[in-house]
This record gives sequence, structure tokens and C-alpha cells, in this order.
Amino acid sequence: MVLATKFGIVRDPAHPDRRGANGRPEYVKTSCEASLRQLNTPYIDLYYLHRIDKSVPIEETVGAMANLVAEGKVRYLGLSEAGPNNLRRASATHAISALQSEWSLWTRDWEADAFPVARELGIGIVPYSPLGRGFLTGRFANAEEIPEGDYRRSSPRFQGEHFVANRTLVDAVVQMATSKGCTPAQLALAWVLSRGEDVVPIPGTTKVARLDENAAAIDVAFSATDLARLSEILRVNTASGERYPAGMSVLVDK
Repeated sequence: MVLATKFGIVRDPAHPDRRGANGRPEYVKTSCEASLRQLNTPYIDLYYLHRIDKSVPIEETVGAMANLVAEGKVRYLGLSEAGPNNLRRASATHAISALQSEWSLWTRDWEADAFPVARELGIGIVPYSPLGRGFLTGRFANAEEIPEGDYRRSSPRFQGEHFVANRTLVDAVVQMATSKGCTPAQLALAWVLSRGEDVVPIPGTTKVARLDENAAAIDVAFSATDLARLSEILRVNTASGERYPAGMSVLVDK
């Protein structure tokens, strides 16, 4: 088991829909100590900076994270949603083991810039939301099916005309999954796994049955024709709508 956790996103109690980033060295230390207490563990295997604080040089933040490694509180360091420039600067400060970024059939933003740099530097890629926040599973026929209070109700891709346009993409995934005898979720996850041996996706789940379903994605194989077909349908920037609401988009490093 690899125990990973993150720090760096702060919330505004007066405005729950707003987020900020904190990468100050003193915050790095107090956040880690709080996680160690809450997780009841002497050390964290992989400690991520959740979002880059653009008001603090990345060298200062990662330098403070490196101190945690020296103290034995953390084993390896990771970044989340880091662009190529900050990825290089961070790596020059301390070895970065993992880059966690959203990556799926409908989110391929990082393929042209950050991922090539990660591979050049020997950094593992950890895709989150590899199932497109559940959309690629074909679970939702319309936006009204999304539960009240669910984050996706505020996500542009799950709203109005964006939902309708994206549902067309999902239909293609469902069709191919049916022809291959697997579930849409397994096909979407298998595509991410097919991107390379350095890719370790982390699909979220709360049910054992879904965990078993996800694990079986390793048995789904693609032909060259399959991959060409998926790339044709779900090209980079094909998905309709932004990944995040405006309040969260500002935290993404470019």
C-alpha cells in the first residue's frame, strides 16, 4: 500500500465555492504534521502539493517539502496540476516522484506540455478522474440525474448544452465497450492504463463492486484500430465546457 495525501488548497468559510492555494513554507510544515496526526502514521509515503501557490516561488514550497523528507516525515514528493515550467523548477529543488493531473478520454490538456516534461525527468504520472468524474461510465442520461449537492452540478461540462454535446462522446465509449464485452468504465480506465508503464490512475470509488470492476480494466486490450478510433472521436480539447468553474480554474498551473 502507498499512502498518499495532499496539502495546499485552502477554503474561504464565507464563500464555500471559492478556493485558494497556500504554499508558504510554514504552512507546508503544519499541514504535514496535521496529516500525520489525523492519519495516525509516523510518515507519509507520497506527499503532494495540491495546487501551486503563484504568490510563492515553487522552490520555497518544495524546499519546505524536502525538509519533511530529511526529517523522515515524508518519503516521496509529488505535485498536482503543475505546468512544465514549475515542474522543472521543482525538480531542480528536490526529486519529484509523481505528477497528479486530471487525465481521461475527455481531458487530455497535459499531453502536449507537462507530461512530456514529466517523462523526461522520470516522474510518474498519476491521473485523477480517469473516468471523467463518472461521466464516461454512461451513468448520467441527463443533467437532472446528478444528485443535489453533488460537485458535478457546478461543473461546466455537466451543464446545459455542454452536457448534451459530451453525451455524444460518451455514447461512442459505450458503443465500443459493448462491442468489446466490457463496461464503459473499464474501457475508459483501460485507455488511461494504455498510455504507458509510468501511468498509475487513481479512480475514486466508494463501493467494493466498483473497485472490482475497475481492477478488471487491466484485462481490456486495445487493437491499433480501437486506439485510432478513440483518438478520432475524443481528440484533445474535444470535450465541451471547461473542466472547472471559474473559482477553481484560476488554481490550475499553466
